[in-house]
Amino acid sequence: MHDARKLNDEAAPLKDAVAALDTPPSNPVDGTPPIATEPPAETGQSTAPALPPEEIERLTTDIVAALKTVHDPEIPSDIYELGLIYKVEIDDDRNVAIDMTLTAPGCPVAGEMPGWVENAVNAVPGVANTKVKIVFDPPWDQSRMSDEARLATGMF
Repeated sequence: MHDARKLNDEAAPLKDAVAALDTPPSNPVDGTPPIATEPPAETGQSTAPALPPEEIERLTTDIVAALKTVHDPEIPSDIYELGLIYKVEIDDDRNVAIDMTLTAPGCPVAGEMPGWVENAVNAVPGVANTKVKIVFDPPWDQSRMSDEARLATGMF
């Protein structure tokens, strides 16, 4: 019996070490359990960290510059200055969603323009993917044009 007690005493440090591996470490400062570093269970929401404000500002500036490279072939101004862009949203995964309209529902490039916009915005460094949705509510009118577009088109 003396030998069994000695074996248990010698195995105690090993048992403690194994138990420590199974127990989450505590914060050495206040003893609280650590914050989980594993990603949350699949909930359908983004697990990407929130983009810092500086990165959102940079992406926004670069996206606007990209939008200004897309022109309606019938109007001598870009789609951004024409006021055809209604909404640009950037999510934490760097996906961009754009709502835009056309100057008229029967625009001859209606089928092509969303692709032009997607290609231009996808070329911005840091953008993961772009989806463009054509909307007609509210309807576009000349009041949405910038002064630059009014000058370029002669619509004062």
